[in-house]
Amino acid sequence: MGKIQDKDGLYLFLRPYVDWMFRRSYRSFRYVGRENIPTDGAVIYAPNHANALCDAMAVLGIDHKQKVFVARADIFRDPKKAKILNWLKIMPISRVRDGLEEVRHNDETINKAVETLQDGVPFCILPEGTHRPKHSLLPLSKGIFRIALQANERFGERKPVYIVPVGLEYGDYFHLWDSLTVTIGKPINVTEYVKAFSSQHSEVSEPQIMMALREELTLRMRELILWVPDDEHYEENIAKLLPKKQRLPRWIAYPLAVLLFPLFVLSGLMTIPLWAMWLFIQHKVADPAFHNSVQFVWQLVFMTITLLIPLPFWMFVQEYLYQVKGEK
Repeated sequence: MGKIQDKDGLYLFLRPYVDWMFRRSYRSFRYVGRENIPTDGAVIYAPNHANALCDAMAVLGIDHKQKVFVARADIFRDPKKAKILNWLKIMPISRVRDGLEEVRHNDETINKAVETLQDGVPFCILPEGTHRPKHSLLPLSKGIFRIALQANERFGERKPVYIVPVGLEYGDYFHLWDSLTVTIGKPINVTEYVKAFSSQHSEVSEPQIMMALREELTLRMRELILWVPDDEHYEENIAKLLPKKQRLPRWIAYPLAVLLFPLFVLSGLMTIPLWAMWLFIQHKVADPAFHNSVQFVWQLVFMTITLLIPLPFWMFVQEYLYQVKGEK
């Protein structure tokens, strides 16, 4: 059985199309700071976790390189789902809330993550451990630092290990078609950091280094997002910080609605089955923070099918034109 980081033909074939569909899911989409990505060592991406699957998709599209991810272990319990997730380059990782017995299984995941980095494949872990659709940051879990330190211990002398903070800023956490800005921050050179920390302290333990790295990464991640630390007055503070969204004036919107009404009705009638299916799926998803991710998967599948439906017709037209031209 091959490694999760091994190249897969079907995966490589579908990847450009999926990346393209994801970028087209947002009215405004951009990457900032790609020049900060190290090219001389192992790279661990550390994005904030605000929007379930869309966070991973945003990191995946940073460049054309293959990447390996982790997701919560409970979704791997179904063998069929686990097989699909493994094909998607996603490994299971348990959280403290899953119980100490489950957390013990993380040693295998961490070893595989280190092997992935050793093979030159970037690795991504969302260090908050759970998603929260807010402009804030939860305390970072220690999994990312365990991976970084073990990787540094295994091959840090040959090539440095980096943690690259990534800031994800969504214009709307619950609906697509808004905006997404992905900001890549200055990387933490873990190899150099450990050496410097060890030289400054007479006695150094792994928990001490992990705590120091945790504080450093937290600061760097906060710099990349709109960070509102006060949960108690969050709504009040965010209303002051975020500008109101610009909408079309009524004197423009009403004439446009009248002019486009026939087109709107025709489009609506043709897409009723797809939208009805989406509304049904959305109703089944209890957590609104998953709506963006579910909608993306829905449109990826059904828009692709919609594009393929007229394919036989166009193949017939092409063949017909070829035959007609051939007769002439």
